[in-house]
Amino acid sequence: MTTEQDLIDELHAQADADIDPETTPDVGIIMGSDSDLDVMSGAHEALDTLGFGEQTDFHDAPDERFTYETYVVSAHRTPDLMYAYGETAKARGIEVIIAGAGGKSADLPNMTASIAYPLPVVGVPVQEKSVDSVIGMPTGAPIVAVDAGKSFNAALSAVQMLARGSPELEDRLVDYHEDLVADVAETSAALHDLGVAGFRESSQ
Repeated sequence: MTTEQDLIDELHAQADADIDPETTPDVGIIMGSDSDLDVMSGAHEALDTLGFGEQTDFHDAPDERFTYETYVVSAHRTPDLMYAYGETAKARGIEVIIAGAGGKSADLPNMTASIAYPLPVVGVPVQEKSVDSVIGMPTGAPIVAVDAGKSFNAALSAVQMLARGSPELEDRLVDYHEDLVADVAETSAALHDLGVAGFRESSQ
């Protein structure tokens, strides 16, 4: 059985390892509980759409050049693990962290942002009641935050940050946006040409 200390030791071992940064996860996705996975899966969807691979073995990267990892890290139940994750993130090759948490005390994004500073953290309030907690960082302790449940947008923001140093990622973001524009244009033309009733019938 894997213990919290096992995970902490592994994170520190990875941080101390001499690993090519191109083979380490670029984005770290953490959440307070596996019950948050349904909401946070939007981040996975966005990264998959942009050609990222999921890295499940730190020492065996997938074929994709850009990758992400996922952990459950509770600010309240496993604070030592949260601290270890934030403290080792940069040394482990992580460039940006997406952190989601729910409830009125959604402390994981905020605390991780403080620990991992100056690494950027994008906070995802998993529930509407978590918004105030996630965005309530004091001046000098920044966090980027999206609206409740918008983990897809959190991942897009993370890739925008990475794209400042990667023309390849910038091209992927532009292509994604152009696809959205094309979809809207096609839908607009179909709605106009078919009429409301015809459009609804064709969409069924």
